[in-house]
Amino acid sequence: MNIKKMKIVIDYWKKTAQHDYDTMITLFENKRYSDSLFYGHIVLEKILKAHVVRKTKKQAPYIHNLLTLKNLANLHVSNKEIDLLDMVNSFNIRARYPEQRLEFYKRCTKKYAEEYIGQIKSLYKKLCQKPM
Repeated sequence: MNIKKMKIVIDYWKKTAQHDYDTMITLFENKRYSDSLFYGHIVLEKILKAHVVRKTKKQAPYIHNLLTLKNLANLHVSNKEIDLLDMVNSFNIRARYPEQRLEFYKRCTKKYAEEYIGQIKSLYKKLCQKPM
């Protein structure tokens, strides 16, 4: 991929991550806690994909695993942030069975969501500051 195309693709991932970040915040404010956490996954996925494109100079793969994307981008983060990425992977419940979704919904109290939304915001901002 040439530099011009690479910049366009990176910009796409960054802009859509920001849009989804705003959606995550709105969902949380409207007490849609499980949905806000799902969007938290999407936010981190998209900003990580921007880093993957920067590192590989290729389109990001069609995957959703945040740890795999972090590794492809060759990003160095703390062990606590690795644990966060692992946990946030579980918020991507699109393809899970209905009983798993119901269990997740029950777990998503305001306090639970607030804790993870705060950590997602912090990591997102950190990843946005890394060179692209």
